[in-house]
Amino acid sequence: MPLNRRKFLKKSAVTGAGVALTGAVAAPAARAAEAATTKEGGEPVKRYALTVMGTTDLHGHVFNWDYFKDAEYTDSAGNAQGLARISTLVNQVRAEKGRRNTMLLDAGDTIQGTPLTYYYAKVDPITAEGGPVHPMAQAMNAIGYDAVALGNHEFNYGIETLRKFEEQCDFPLLGANALDAKTLRPAFPPYFFKTFRVPGLPPVKVAVLGLTNPGIAIWDKAYVQGKLTFPGLEEQAAKWVPKLRSMGADVVVVSAHSGSSGTSSYGDQLPYVENSAALVAQQVPGIDAILVGHAHVEIPELKVTNEKTGKTVVLSEPLAYAERLSLFDFELVFKRGRWVVESVAASVLNSNSVADDPEITRLLKDDHDVVVAYVNQVVGTATETLTTVEARYKDAPIIDLITKVQEDVVKAALAGTEYASLPVLAQASPFSRTSAIPAGDVTIRDLSSLYVYDNTLVAKVMTGAQVRAYLEYSAAYFVQTAAGAPVDVEKLTNAGGRPDYNYDYVSGLTYEIDIAQAAGSRIKNLSYEGAALDDAQEFVFAVNNYRANGGGAFPHVAAATEVWSESTEIRTRIAEWVTQKGTLDPKEFASVGWKLTRDGAPVFP
Repeated sequence: MPLNRRKFLKKSAVTGAGVALTGAVAAPAARAAEAATTKEGGEPVKRYALTVMGTTDLHGHVFNWDYFKDAEYTDSAGNAQGLARISTLVNQVRAEKGRRNTMLLDAGDTIQGTPLTYYYAKVDPITAEGGPVHPMAQAMNAIGYDAVALGNHEFNYGIETLRKFEEQCDFPLLGANALDAKTLRPAFPPYFFKTFRVPGLPPVKVAVLGLTNPGIAIWDKAYVQGKLTFPGLEEQAAKWVPKLRSMGADVVVVSAHSGSSGTSSYGDQLPYVENSAALVAQQVPGIDAILVGHAHVEIPELKVTNEKTGKTVVLSEPLAYAERLSLFDFELVFKRGRWVVESVAASVLNSNSVADDPEITRLLKDDHDVVVAYVNQVVGTATETLTTVEARYKDAPIIDLITKVQEDVVKAALAGTEYASLPVLAQASPFSRTSAIPAGDVTIRDLSSLYVYDNTLVAKVMTGAQVRAYLEYSAAYFVQTAAGAPVDVEKLTNAGGRPDYNYDYVSGLTYEIDIAQAAGSRIKNLSYEGAALDDAQEFVFAVNNYRANGGGAFPHVAAATEVWSESTEIRTRIAEWVTQKGTLDPKEFASVGWKLTRDGAPVFP
């Protein structure tokens, strides 16, 4: 469906590859920047207050709208989403503090996550000649972002799409640890400077260092391998922060697409920590504050002591999807001819406390309406309602639909090759607990809500023994529950904090998961075509690219031989399959391949 209008921006003067950027405040201010004078020991002391605002993990949320439900977004906590709300909050802060005393940052994951972002990457792509300007670029330009760190999901649509988005932005995309694989020089601007003028005194210079996630090397291997490399955040921060200080930075803020927990989802596949923001604060001197991203948790304020200087570094992570706006309030004092950070306090504002900014609504309503029409296209008819409500702990037909589509696509792709004779197995995860395909008309949004990620399909060759180990690893998702003990389905899953997307079904086999046993010894009666699985037998394994590249640290799959892959999203393949069939009937794809047991007795008879 073509856009009914086109919007064009002049190429931004602040974009480019691998160059340092500086900028001075040019926007009109609500009030002029000024220094307050106080007295210490009878001597006048000049102070200056600065506020740095931050968002993260916006994931394409412009409006408070759920494209999958075709309704206003709502949740039990009363949260609201979208940059239109954030814009109102930002305007309020600028009015209160004075625009010349504020700056606005983001910590990444911007151009993937909703049908809105998918549409402008794939259906009416920004990369096409004369193509549209990305809605996220339009919104963030209008709001007046100063700098944005690269997130891992920025790479989901390939480097060409990312570079086009970068070109459309009036702010730099920062990634000090996103390096050209050949030259090992930054492929994106590492940092950004902003100068705050203070009448009668030297200006305050704020440096923003952008850091992205090392996991990109695994998660988007198909796009970045041999082109970009992503060393650890601690290493690169230690390299760049002293440079920023030597360049005259009075304040150093890090915008890091990396959580604060110190953990990694990819195990030891990379020598770098996935969630290392707190480690950066602890290990690298010279940082005043860190805007944290990636983990999708709310941290209003976290204080970390730097182990070398003893100074406090303040971290804040606003909730994802534009549900929160972080504020870092800096107090600076002018001492011995220079500005010094005296204190930093962080807090978050809730976007549910304000209405949409009508300017953002005016700017992007047409783009939004085009996508609403797109996702509501009817592509087929379902004979009965299918839901993911019980899919975490029961073999649900709606997940079997995913594996059936993946099996069919891979079988067709390998026809006529040396691998055509191998049986095809497929994995899928219960991504959502609330997805439903209703009886009757089936729309693109129904199918998109089932597969919320932009994953693509890969075919690997694995042995029976490797598949068995894969299933054992997956089965650790369940909390060990003794035979005879009461079963509470709300407490049965997510053992060790493992998310739902890191629990996999595997189709084409039958097996039991005995949750009375310890993790690692749970897979029972594993069979293929009615016979016990032969550990030496080879299978083609249809797997999403996240898992194929090591996401979730499942055993064997990342190292397995790859025999085929494609760039079409699994979500699109599901829509094509349903469109071709016309009718979505579980009799064509549903099977009971696995069940939970305790000492051989079914948990759910």
